[in-house]
Formats: sequence, structure tokens, C-alpha cells
Amino acid sequence: MGFYVSFGTVLLLLAVTAPVSLSFGFFGAMAARARFAPLSWLGKGYIAIVRGVPDIAFFLFFVIALDQGIEYLLHSVRCPDWTDPIRQGSDFVVCDSAKMPLNSSPQWIHEVYGFSLAVLTFAIVFGAFAGNVLFGAMNSVPRGQIETAEAYGMTHRQAFWRILVPQMWIYALPGLSNLWMVLIKATPLLFLLGVEDIVYWARELGASKTARFTDYPHGDWRMWYFLALLIFYLAFTKVSEVVLERITKKLSHGQATVGGEAQRKAA
Repeated sequence: MGFYVSFGTVLLLLAVTAPVSLSFGFFGAMAARARFAPLSWLGKGYIAIVRGVPDIAFFLFFVIALDQGIEYLLHSVRCPDWTDPIRQGSDFVVCDSAKMPLNSSPQWIHEVYGFSLAVLTFAIVFGAFAGNVLFGAMNSVPRGQIETAEAYGMTHRQAFWRILVPQMWIYALPGLSNLWMVLIKATPLLFLLGVEDIVYWARELGASKTARFTDYPHGDWRMWYFLALLIFYLAFTKVSEVVLERITKKLSHGQATVGGEAQRKAA
């Protein structure tokens, strides 16, 4: 059952991470385009730094740093009388009441906490890539349309939300489509964050089970389990391509793009 539930875990991660990553990317792109220089530096720095760090290195570093940062703050509040050093060699030691989650917490709390860290980590990483895509898409919208909107009396903010944002998606969709495919392929990295995903269960269940496993002994079946994962990912990718193609056709309607021109000629 853990193997079957892990498929739902992967789908839930994608369903939650995709909009959160898009939000991170949208605000990162907005910050990068800001007229206020420090905010622009912050947005461009977020996009550049996170994109420049390998995903595995970021996953291993950020999760540990965030977890220890939360525990350190709780330790400072809940255990002010603690005299021992927190850093003891390579160990990070805090009082029991500052651990996240608590050792006495039920198992579902541990699972939700690990899943939340996974969502946040994926959102930060892929949000930087989405921010770069959206930043380019915003710059692809003809500047003349913004100037025309402002000439008709719109404020800069109104022109941004009513003219720029609705039109930028057609330019951003190819890049976001590729990013969605990469996100699907990156879900096996969940095991680095302590989440029991489909790769973890395929490796555990497919490994050799000797006679001491009296209920169901078998040989090395990992090839068959991973073949099932291959079929799952290919099928999910195909469904994603069909959905994204329909979204592209819908967004191309009436746009001054190759797709929009093809629709006008067909009509």
C-alpha cells in the first residue's frame, strides 16, 4: 500500500508545487522589473543565484539549513537556560521541546512536515527558473502597447495588470511547459528530503526477498518495478503534452504570434 500511496504523494507534490513555484517566479520577475533598484537587485539575484546552484546541492543544503534554523529559533525561545553549546562537532543539539517535529508527535506530523519542506524547496528552485521565463515573457510584449495604454490614461500599474500580464502568458508558455516536464522528472529527488516516494518503494520492494520473508519471498524484481515507473512517467508526460497543447491554442487566439496568425488563416 505504501507503494501505491507514493504515486498519490508525487501527484500531490506536483499539484501543490506547480502553482507555488509559479507564484515565486511571478513575484521574482516583478521584482526584477521593478523601478526601485534594491528590489530589482533582489529579484535578479534570486533568479541568478538559485539557477546557478545544482538542484541536488540546493536540496541537501537548504533543507538542513532551514530545519536547523527553525530549531535554533525554537531553542532560543523555549530553552533559555540551556548552557551546552548547540554546535558539538558535526552534531546540532537542541533541547527536546525545540525539535521539529517533536519526537512525541504522531507519524502523520512527521510526514506532513517533511512534505512541506519538500514543497518549499521545490518551489524555491523551480520558482527561480519560472521567474527567468516570466521575466523574458514580460519583455517580449511589445512596448508600444504599454505606451498606448498609458497614453489613454492608464497608470503604470493598470497597464501592467490589464495589458502586460494577460499577453505575456503566450510568450511564457513554451518555457513553462519545459519547466513542467523538468519538474515531473525531478520528483525522484524526494528521497533526498526524506519523503518515501515511488523510487524509494520501487527500490525497497523490488530488492531480493529471501526465504526469511516467509510471506512473499522473491528474487531481484527492481527492473520490473522501475519499468512500471518508466511507463507511469511516460504516460503522465504524454497527458501533460496534450493539455499544454490545448492551453497554447486557447492562449494563441487573437494574439500577434505565429499560432494566432495560423488560427486567423484557418478561420
